[in-house]
Amino acid sequence: MQPRNMSMSGVVDLAAVKAAGEAKAKAEQARAEAARKAAQGGAPAPAGAVPPSALVFDTDETRFESHVVPLSGEVPVILDFRADGFDQGRELSLLLERLTLEANGRLALAALDVAANQNLIREFRIQALPAVFAVVAGQAMPLFQDFAPEAEVRAVLAQLVQIAEERFGVLGVAVDPGAEGAPGAGAVEAEEPAGPYDALLDEAIEALDADDLDGAVRAYKNVLAADPANTDAKLGLAQAELFARVKDMNPQAVRAAAAENPKDPAAQIAAADLDLAGGHVADAFGRLVDTVKVTFGEDRDAVRVRLLEMFEVVGPDNPLVTSARTALARVLF
Repeated sequence: MQPRNMSMSGVVDLAAVKAAGEAKAKAEQARAEAARKAAQGGAPAPAGAVPPSALVFDTDETRFESHVVPLSGEVPVILDFRADGFDQGRELSLLLERLTLEANGRLALAALDVAANQNLIREFRIQALPAVFAVVAGQAMPLFQDFAPEAEVRAVLAQLVQIAEERFGVLGVAVDPGAEGAPGAGAVEAEEPAGPYDALLDEAIEALDADDLDGAVRAYKNVLAADPANTDAKLGLAQAELFARVKDMNPQAVRAAAAENPKDPAAQIAAADLDLAGGHVADAFGRLVDTVKVTFGEDRDAVRVRLLEMFEVVGPDNPLVTSARTALARVLF
């Protein structure tokens, strides 16, 4: 399934398409050889190698034509349109920066200030933020026009790299493995000592693998009884409890009850649990925020608490959580 908000329509027929199979194979062989030499230690940087920091930069309308477009013939360039004061977009921007560096020369990231680049705003027809595009071989394509969880962002960027290589012959640039910011630069792998709760966490994971949700819940609770701030246990418990709740649900009956009773907190909470367990994160959050709007007292508090529990399941750094927290705050205050 194509990731949400990803559009590659018309890419196949663009004039910039090249026969990239042979070039791709050579590039992969060169990367493998460079990695082998780097692992042996003391290997010089490949000719023309750039520091990772050179692939994450600010740009403007002038540099877009003089730098971004030519660079897009060597590496796919992500365009991140940003605005001062748009704090929700900052999390997505930071994620894009991290994933670009992790790509090790297969992606570049250019940030543009929307207030200072109105001609590009009109050219790209941007009406709202977040807005993330890509340029490959001089051709622009949309990536994101909404928030998305990290897994979706990774999938979209992987698809972008694949299309750039296979359809355009854009293979990326060599990165200096010793430069600051390069993956693993200056790092020495060391085995981490076992933590005091690793055995219990392993027990919980084994219970999950065996579909023993009650056992997993107990194991996570045992960790939290001794270490209430343990992040892994908090996340694992929230997920195990979610799947325990939905395990015996009749999806058709639950959704029918929710449709017939839009103000019933129990019906909406059950449907939201199904949404979240099925990966429909935005739907689950939106359903409960809407329910908070039409409930009061203990009913409203029950919905709010379940929504906060869902934030734990998804993770506090997810942009969808940030957006839902803002929506919840607007409803409550």
